[in-house]
Amino acid sequence: MKAMYRLVVMMVAAVALLTLSMPVYASKDSRIESSAKKSHVFMTYLQADDITIQSKDGAVTLTGTVSEESHKSLAQETVAGLPGVKSVDNRLEVKGTPPAKNSDAWISTKVKTMFLFHRSVSAMTEVNTTDGIVTLQGKATSQAQKDLTTEYAKDVEGVKDVKNEMTIAKTSKKTQTVSRKVDDASITALVKMTLLYHRSTSALNTKVTTSNGVVTLSGKASNAAEKDLATKFAKDVNGVKSVKNQMTIG
Repeated sequence: MKAMYRLVVMMVAAVALLTLSMPVYASKDSRIESSAKKSHVFMTYLQADDITIQSKDGAVTLTGTVSEESHKSLAQETVAGLPGVKSVDNRLEVKGTPPAKNSDAWISTKVKTMFLFHRSVSAMTEVNTTDGIVTLQGKATSQAQKDLTTEYAKDVEGVKDVKNEMTIAKTSKKTQTVSRKVDDASITALVKMTLLYHRSTSALNTKVTTSNGVVTLSGKASNAAEKDLATKFAKDVNGVKSVKNQMTIG
């Protein structure tokens, strides 16, 4: 009789434990899905894409369509950096036919995308490419910004040369920009994409983590120049407060 009583008690306890654990997982999964949708990357760069985010016990599946290949990578990197995420199954499909690698259209897209990630250059810069030669048009706030725009464009894979025809805007009043807080997962994704898009750092084996806007880089650089460039590019990403570069040289 006592054995039967113990068995009943154990069964009741097991059912109660299972019942209690289910809402915990459901809550964690819904928090992951909500955080992804509210992230800076999803609300800024991916808002026009059709992305469905489903999380089950921290295993996230991304389905739907995006307009560019870079958006597919951005979505994955952002979700992977969210608390509680164990894995990401990226099933996103790119709408239309992507431009052939190293084609003029492919180069223009990469240059435009790279400009989006950096705060020191204008995302409104017009980019046209002919036979690998990039022409930049639009307005720069200063000569320094114009020069930096040229430097960044030259460091994109496939670019043979850059013709910068941007004009320096004459501003009588100092314009104030409202900076919106960028979440850590978005910063990590943007820094990873930035280092990948720059030719000088694309081959680096770099790990990126972010805590309260402070980015930590670890991994290996072949020389001090590459390490310094990784710091420079990361510092200029939207939302980054500072960079701790712990990369080793070798």
